[in-house]
Amino acid sequence: MSDDQRRSRMHAPGLRVTVLGAFTLTRDGVAEALSVDARRVVAYLAVHRRPQPLRTLAADLWPGVRPDSAARLLAEALDDVAVPGLLVTGGSAGEPTVALGAGVAVDLDEAMALVRTLPELPPTEVTETDALRADILPSWTAPWIAVERERFRQLRLNALEDLSIRFSAAGRHEEAVEIARVAVTAAPSRENARRALIEAHLAQGDLAAAVAEYDDYQELLRSSVGGPVGSGLDVLFPPSPAWPVLRAFRRPVPRSAVVLPGLRAGRPPAGRRLVAGGSVPGSGR
Repeated sequence: MSDDQRRSRMHAPGLRVTVLGAFTLTRDGVAEALSVDARRVVAYLAVHRRPQPLRTLAADLWPGVRPDSAARLLAEALDDVAVPGLLVTGGSAGEPTVALGAGVAVDLDEAMALVRTLPELPPTEVTETDALRADILPSWTAPWIAVERERFRQLRLNALEDLSIRFSAAGRHEEAVEIARVAVTAAPSRENARRALIEAHLAQGDLAAAVAEYDDYQELLRSSVGGPVGSGLDVLFPPSPAWPVLRAFRRPVPRSAVVLPGLRAGRPPAGRRLVAGGSVPGSGR
């Protein structure tokens, strides 16, 4: 460990940077003021935790600007970061680097740790998922952040979908629905997110909500392409002219097989079925 890193551990215990949802820098819970360019530097270093060469940092933060001008802007921004322990420098004379101090807490680090550990945790032990509910600085438009935002977004959506399925299997139905809905809100056209939400409703016994989610997804697809669209969710709701739209219908149903009520008398019960994880009684399959 370098002398700079040792000093950062001494001075930075109360420092925290958040980049999920919005940028903040706090010391012991109190916000620290930074200039616009200083915020960009700190945010970049919070997302890229390894020491960053100054040349690379300047080029990413000021794309299209001449290297000497970008280097000057970076130097001015670094001078504006007058927060002891927040930054550490290193590298060599030919390739100097800068990074956040080792003792600076970053919410993205916590979210990534949660993504890695969730698959190993029994669903009964999962108590905190707030770190997976927001993207990296969604209102920022810089090219460098778009790549990292999408990478983290895919990781958090996969984690939410998987967790919803595991909550349902553990009987934590309300939490399964809530977590799946977070994923759907973040990515309304993502099929896996909709599937997780529909299956969570089915496991809960809320058939009407499952049908509504399917209908909403189909309408979203139709409005996007201007016509009928098939999806992987169609296997849950096989087509039939007799399909009733029952928004107010709600009763506990087996997750393995559901036959919708309300078909007209004389029609076979296999008209339009909802199948999730098994065959429909009486279907002959």
